[in-house]
This record gives sequence, C-alpha cells and structure tokens, in this order.
Amino acid sequence: MELLDIGEVSAKSGIKPSALRYYEESGLISSISRHGLRRQFPQEVLLQLKLISMGKSAGFSLEEIAGMLTRNGMPHISRVSLHQKVDEIDRQILKLAALRDTLRHVAECPAPSHMECPTFKRLIELAGKSDVKIAKKKASNISRSIKRL
Repeated sequence: MELLDIGEVSAKSGIKPSALRYYEESGLISSISRHGLRRQFPQEVLLQLKLISMGKSAGFSLEEIAGMLTRNGMPHISRVSLHQKVDEIDRQILKLAALRDTLRHVAECPAPSHMECPTFKRLIELAGKSDVKIAKKKASNISRSIKRL
C-alpha cells in the first residue's frame, strides 16, 4: 500500500496541512503511521477529502459530515438527511431567484422611485415569503408528481 505524507496529500487535494490535521482531530480522516513527524495517509484519503469538500459545498457541517463517514472513512449517508438538505437547497434557490429578480428589476426599473413601482413591491413581497410557504408549495408539487405516476 502506497502512503502519502501530509505534504503530498495537501498538494494533491489543495487542502492546507493545518486543515488536514484539524480534520484528523475531528475524526474525518485518519493517518495510519508517521514518517518522522510527518503523518502518513492511505491513498483513499483523497476520496475522503473530496467527499468532505462536497459535503461542505452542500452546506453540511463538519460534524454532520463526520456522522456520514464510517470508521474506515467511507460514506454511509442517510437518504433522509440528503432529502432534507435537498429541500433546504431548494428553499435557498427560490430565495436567491427572488432576490436576483428583485435586484435586476431595481437596476432596470424606469419608475422615478422604486416604491412607486408595483412590480418592485410584488418582488419584495415574494422575497419575504416564509420557508413554510415555500415548503408547502414544494410538498404540493411533489404530491402532484406522485399522483401522475
């Protein structure tokens, strides 16, 4: 088995050695030996680091990611938590789309004052919708999709 020292892992993954040490302290990755003072990792650590990076990009905390990895560092991910994260991302997308539309309108609106513009007011109202209403709309869409099957 070919081992990578912490410098090689850092170079190949783009993750600083200090972050790798933190990940190891947090139980996200494990070194299997040392060469002098340098930690040695199995090749699989590069896959684990990609999974950690993907999890972070999806908005999972390091604690949540640690809970998704088995002792050997391979993923064991709850589909329920993935569905919950997907729903959370969908809510963020809807909010960001409303914000984008509002900003685009503000930038291009010919009204002398934005507060005189009915479109601007409507977009502000949409951007302020609560997560509950968005979640209900999504649930309704899912129900309709299931009924079509």
